[in-house]
Amino acid sequence: MSDTLYAAATTLAAPPAVVTRELNYVLNILAWLVTAAGVCGLLLVGSRMAISLRSGEGDEHLSQFAMVMGACIIGATAGPIVGFVL
Repeated sequence: MSDTLYAAATTLAAPPAVVTRELNYVLNILAWLVTAAGVCGLLLVGSRMAISLRSGEGDEHLSQFAMVMGACIIGATAGPIVGFVL
């Protein structure tokens, strides 16, 4: 009886494979885009920091770095959270 109940519960709880296949494809593309944007953002902040420090100005780069890292953390945790919910 419990095997039948378990099979019925997992069948009802799972979304159709057509939906999850398309959603996984989109999530994979978005994950690559977030990774590329994070790397690009860190390179831009680093280059601006190097240019400013060379010219004698050293302000607000830590806040820009923290903003880029925060965006990377949000982007990196979005995919696993959606995967857990599905």
